[in-house]
Amino acid sequence: MKNSIRLQQPRISARLLKIFAGYSRHYVRRHFHAVRILKNKMPFDCAQPLVIYLNHAAWWDPLVSLLLARQFFPQRNSYAPIDAAMLERYSFLRRLGFFGVKQKTAAGARDFLRTAQAILASSGNALWLTPQGRFTDVRARPLRLQNGLSALTKRVSNAAVIPLAIEYSFWTEPRPEILVAFGQPILLSDANDRLEILSDTLENLQDELAEQSCRRDASAWLTLNRGKSGVHAIYDAWRRFKSQLRGEKFAPEHHAEAQS
Repeated sequence: MKNSIRLQQPRISARLLKIFAGYSRHYVRRHFHAVRILKNKMPFDCAQPLVIYLNHAAWWDPLVSLLLARQFFPQRNSYAPIDAAMLERYSFLRRLGFFGVKQKTAAGARDFLRTAQAILASSGNALWLTPQGRFTDVRARPLRLQNGLSALTKRVSNAAVIPLAIEYSFWTEPRPEILVAFGQPILLSDANDRLEILSDTLENLQDELAEQSCRRDASAWLTLNRGKSGVHAIYDAWRRFKSQLRGEKFAPEHHAEAQS
């Protein structure tokens, strides 16, 4: 039985992963102003295998997860489930750590659990999950998670379960901010209300992230990846000219002018 489970673990191509990670960084810099993480919500690694579960805010979640995995868990192999039909269309994703799951079927649920168990059998692996199962507005309450994560934690008691909140918000720049926060590892032991605990923990983390986002206090955040700043070529040229007249250094961020 153990051998049959191990066969389910995807094989990652280190070369292809490096190329795709570079593409992801370029993509994020082009389309977003910055990736920021709350300074008091930084993750810490541990000796156990990791299950990182996050709210499913938008299409960009896998790209952001990849960047976070490379930033904070570079020594681990990271894996994530994806719709089986989508994986058939984009088969190269298998070499990046994605594995196919047939949605809303008993067979798909069994395959997910078997593959997840195989991955979490190694302390050097991390499994990234979006247990909401679909794109959901970050303000939707109550937070509803599917049963797969709860069922997995019953089978893999040695894994550290860590929540991750993601939000895409506009501050003062034309491009949005990517805001993230990690929670503390969750200790479930023999809890019967696992799904409720997991849901409430992520919901509270999202609420804290939203509160900090509304404050727009850059000093509370660590910038992981910064994209292009500025509003428009003509407008920025005028702002640059005014800075030169004042003998000041030009700062392309829009909020820099508002605060001057």
